Amino acid sequence: MVIQSMTNTDTADIVRTAIQCAELARAGSELVRITVNTPAAAAAVEPIREHLGRMGVDVPLIGDFHYNGHRLLTDYPDCAQGLAKYRINPGNVGHGRKRDEQFAQMIELACRHEKPVRIGVNWGSLDQDLLARIMDENARRAEPRDAVEVMREAMVVSALESAGRAEQLGMSGGRIVLSCKVSGVQDLIAIYRELSRRCDYPLHLGLTEAGMGSKGVVASTAAMAVLLQEGIGDTIRVSLTPEPGGARTQEVIVAQEMLQTMGLRAFTPMVVACPGCGRTSSTFFQELAQSIQAHVRQRMPQWRVDHDGVENLTLAVMGCVVNGPGESKHANIGISLPGTGEAPAAPVFEDGAKTVTLRGEHIAEEFTAIVDAYVARTYQRKSAGR
Repeated sequence: MVIQSMTNTDTADIVRTAIQCAELARAGSELVRITVNTPAAAAAVEPIREHLGRMGVDVPLIGDFHYNGHRLLTDYPDCAQGLAKYRINPGNVGHGRKRDEQFAQMIELACRHEKPVRIGVNWGSLDQDLLARIMDENARRAEPRDAVEVMREAMVVSALESAGRAEQLGMSGGRIVLSCKVSGVQDLIAIYRELSRRCDYPLHLGLTEAGMGSKGVVASTAAMAVLLQEGIGDTIRVSLTPEPGGARTQEVIVAQEMLQTMGLRAFTPMVVACPGCGRTSSTFFQELAQSIQAHVRQRMPQWRVDHDGVENLTLAVMGCVVNGPGESKHANIGISLPGTGEAPAAPVFEDGAKTVTLRGEHIAEEFTAIVDAYVARTYQRKSAGR
């Protein structure tokens, strides 16, 4: 399961786009999609790649095309060659005869440059001719389906027919990825179940226009976790609306945490922390949990280079004696902080065994040092040649 994200910069702004691509890649995005919508954006693709190279970032770039992709890929061969994949929306490649011609042109260019494509259907730009055809077919059924079912079927048919056409044009089925993006949780689950049942193409998961903040996180997780649990999906993108001025990388972190909490992949040490209750009137355990989470994320880029398996590390920051010692023993490293009215002592456990009891005003600094020492001691340093 590969994590993908998308920039929200003007692609023609080479420096800003390259910087955001680098931020996303360093956060853990393994594929980065950029909008290629104008001649200036197409001309910027190769300079963006060069800029990323100077920053030491090697991340595949996917070109997102709508309406004029056939022209841009033809007129800017450096763009066509520099992109790792093309995203084609079959609802936005033209109408009637032009649609077929322009779709064919993009597929032929992908074949010429040996690039895979993602055929990405979106319910906000569904091919209206195809939708009308599906609706007519439905009207002739003895028991017509409702409008929601018709829309879902049109999404699936659009993806499968486009993929079939791409193969007729010479593209290998192994170079075709499909997606059907909607913003309703139940719609996404139903469509991808049907898509998975009817084809063997790799599938890209994503709840489009998921929204902001907790709503976007919850909706994306509710939809995709069901599909992931059923073994459906090969790439994933969490489409969050960032807070004004907020970090674009948040969507990458959510995707990582979704996959990691489901046990599908490991990306960074996970911190278990209790929610707090009447026994934990102090906020110290909350502050320590937040501090440790920030610390491991900050250290992870270098840890990932130096230490094999460190992403599987688990930490526990607990706020009282009720569950604290037990949870701490289950983690690789855990600390049980004193709750309200308890003795001012914080036992630390490493791999189930109590190793030290921390006291005083420097518990946070001392526990952070214990974590760093544990990583250095436990996870073997990668050899220089790897």
